[in-house]
Amino acid sequence: MTQAIPSPVSIGVVRETAPGERRVALDPAAVAALVKRGHPVLVERGAGAAASFPDAQYVTFGARLGSRTEVIEQSDVLAVVRAPVASLATQLRSGQTVIGLLDPLNEPETVADLAGRGVTAVAFELLPRTLSRAQSMDALSSQASAAGYRAAVVAASAFGRYLPMMITASGTATPAKVLVIGTGVAGLQAIATARRLGAVVTGYDVREASRREVESLGAIFLTSSVSQTLDAGGYAVELTPDERATQQAELERAIVEFDIVITTAKVPGHKPPVLISAATLGRMRAGSVCVDLGSSARGGNVEGSVPDTSTMTPNGVTVIGAGELATDLPSSASQMYGRNVVAVVASLFPHGILAFDPKDDVHRAIVVTLGGDVLSDAVRAAMKLPPAASAATQKKVPTS
Repeated sequence: MTQAIPSPVSIGVVRETAPGERRVALDPAAVAALVKRGHPVLVERGAGAAASFPDAQYVTFGARLGSRTEVIEQSDVLAVVRAPVASLATQLRSGQTVIGLLDPLNEPETVADLAGRGVTAVAFELLPRTLSRAQSMDALSSQASAAGYRAAVVAASAFGRYLPMMITASGTATPAKVLVIGTGVAGLQAIATARRLGAVVTGYDVREASRREVESLGAIFLTSSVSQTLDAGGYAVELTPDERATQQAELERAIVEFDIVITTAKVPGHKPPVLISAATLGRMRAGSVCVDLGSSARGGNVEGSVPDTSTMTPNGVTVIGAGELATDLPSSASQMYGRNVVAVVASLFPHGILAFDPKDDVHRAIVVTLGGDVLSDAVRAAMKLPPAASAATQKKVPTS
């Protein structure tokens, strides 16, 4: 008896509804890649409009358009940029998969709701970044790259002087001094962009290993007497209070010498560390600019920064809360994000149905919920649940 070959899962994408969000989870090129792999793709009408991807372009690349309700009902896998809001989550059914930046460590209620509905939740934030084969799935890095580039552009726009040295008939303008705090993906992109704009750039990081990358971009490297380590997943380990105090004192002495400061520090599941205090802001020169890529509802790297808002201190320092700056570059950010989604789909659905393998480091990390269970121990800890039982975490979904 011939065994039936399962049909490839259908992939859906809906319009993002978070305030100010202009990205879309699948761009037309990502749709073409999924269709080539045999996946039917459904797109909500207008889903890509804010990112300059018209409906006609999706159709040209093989997608089928539908209403929001039709896309949700007819898709096996739903790709999103942000964690599904309540109105979307309530429409998801058992057996469906949702893939996106779900912020599971800070949104335990959403995780619990998805698990209770039998929805498989796949979160990009938990991807082990030290694995080279996971790089094509690394949405945090792809979006951080867009945010870092945009941060330098935003800072230049807000700064009231030239960034490069300018020699004119009216005299010479000295180049701006830019400090980028944190030299991960966002920081390095901010450094490279500020350098292209002609500024004198310094990259600060407590990891001495970052020196080579910073200097390769033509920037000056500045570090602390405190060294920071990475966890097994490749994310920065939070400093102790004493280490933080020492680092902060050293950094504050340096910050006041710069015209522009861009901060990029985020710790998954934790409040962003404050790197620039109100007292330090008060010592900075009038006209200086701080762009805070760590800014969020939970706080930011710059004391007093407000998400998605530009404010000015009493002494004339502009503080820009820019925690979701990638959305200001919606076309490029969506194109990179779409590739990340395609890579995850290829890994989890190689034969048409979900093929979760608990022995696969990537699968085990990013699949947060499955079959009504919360599998991720990190997320379970955030939900104040005991570690997952070995039997539950060893379940394997067959591929045939």
